[in-house]
Amino acid sequence: MPKSNTPGTLKSKARSSTAKREPTPEELENSRLKVEAARALGLWEKVEAQGWSALTAAESGRIGGWMTRIRFQEKRRDAKTPNA
Repeated sequence: MPKSNTPGTLKSKARSSTAKREPTPEELENSRLKVEAARALGLWEKVEAQGWSALTAAESGRIGGWMTRIRFQEKRRDAKTPNA
């Protein structure tokens, strides 16, 4: 018979899933790029004042597009660099 979800069990599961953890290097790089994109596109003041959720879908899309372009350029540059 499966274990029932008693209120105590649910609370302990909720606590364990909200535990703080260190961000991965990839997550840190994504955050850095996102902030850099918002600054380059003139959206940083809005983000600072109202938060990321205040951005429209179009604004978020522009940030994502900017990030993608920068990543693509970095990969291209790395591919052209001869291995040492």
